[in-house]
Amino acid sequence: MQSSAPIVIGHRGAPGYRPEHTRASYELAIAQGVDLIEPDVVATRDGVLVVRHENEISGTTDVAGRPEFAHLRTTKTFAGHALEGWFVEDLSWDELRTLRCRERIPTLRPANVAHDGEEGVLSLREVLDIARSGGVGAVIEIKHAPYFGSIGIDLAALVAEEVRSAGWQAPGAGRLVIESFEQSALDAVRAHGIRAEYVYLLERAGTALDRLLAEGDEAPTYRAQLADLDALSAGLDGISVHKSLLLRAGGPPRFAAAARERGLELFAWTCRAENAFLSRRFRAGSGRAAHGDWRAEWMALREAGVTGVFADQPDLARRAFPAAE
Repeated sequence: MQSSAPIVIGHRGAPGYRPEHTRASYELAIAQGVDLIEPDVVATRDGVLVVRHENEISGTTDVAGRPEFAHLRTTKTFAGHALEGWFVEDLSWDELRTLRCRERIPTLRPANVAHDGEEGVLSLREVLDIARSGGVGAVIEIKHAPYFGSIGIDLAALVAEEVRSAGWQAPGAGRLVIESFEQSALDAVRAHGIRAEYVYLLERAGTALDRLLAEGDEAPTYRAQLADLDALSAGLDGISVHKSLLLRAGGPPRFAAAARERGLELFAWTCRAENAFLSRRFRAGSGRAAHGDWRAEWMALREAGVTGVFADQPDLARRAFPAAE
C-alpha cells in the first residue's frame, strides 16, 4: 500500500462542477485543494497553444452555431481515422477567442449547462498564470502531436517556448509535468532543454500512435510496454495509466509495484464520481449521472500504490486523499 496520500490533479480543472478548461473550472479546482491543474494543449492556425480536450471543438464551444464559421466545417483524415467538425487548427487565436465554452457531456452533468456561454477559450499561457497565482503546479498534456506535425505545427517547440516565456523554468517555479500518449512528444520537449517531469500516458488497450506510424505491425501495444518497464522507463519520470488497469479483481497488477521499484511516479486517470465512469462493482443508486461508491474505488487505487490521481471532482478526491500537513 502507498504510505502517503497521492497528489490530486485537477483534470481540466474541476469539470464535475464547471465546463472543462474554463477559468472558473481551474480556479474552483485550486480552491478545492488540488496540488496541480492539468490543461490539454492543441494549437491554432497561427501557432498559439490553447487548452481544449480535442482539436475538434463542436462539443466544447458554440462554434457550430456561429454562422461566420460555418464554412470551416470539414472532415479531417489522419492515420486511417476520419473526423468531421470544426478544428482549432483552422482558426486563428483572434477568431478562437470569440467563441464561448460549453459543457462537453451535458446529459451526465446538466448543472454545468447553466454555465454554457459564460467564458471564452483560454490559452496555455493564461492557464499557467492561473496556476502560478493559485500556488499550484501544472501538468501539460500534449495532444495529437503526430497529427499536428503532419500539418507543420511543432507542438513540442511551442510548449518549450511557452513554458520558458511564462517563467516556469525560473528557480522556484511551480512543479511542472509534461505528459503525452506519445513518448516521442516527450522526447522532443526534453530536447529543447525544458526541465520538467516527463510522464507517459498509457491507454487500457491499443498502441501509441507515434509507435504505430513508425513501426507498423511491429509496434508494441500499451500492455506490452507495461510488461517491459525497464525499456519503457528510460528517460521517463513516471507513467499515467487508465484506472481500469489498476482495479483488477485479483489485486494490483505487477507493473504497479515494478513502477515504484524503479522510482517512477504512478498516476491514474480519471477519478470521476458518476456511475457512468466508475467500475461496475462500485456503481450505486440509479442512473448514470448519480454518484456511486467513488470513495471505495479511489481507495482501491491508493491500495494499488498510485502517487497521483486525476480528478473531475477535486473536493471529493481531497476528502479521499487528505493533503499532508
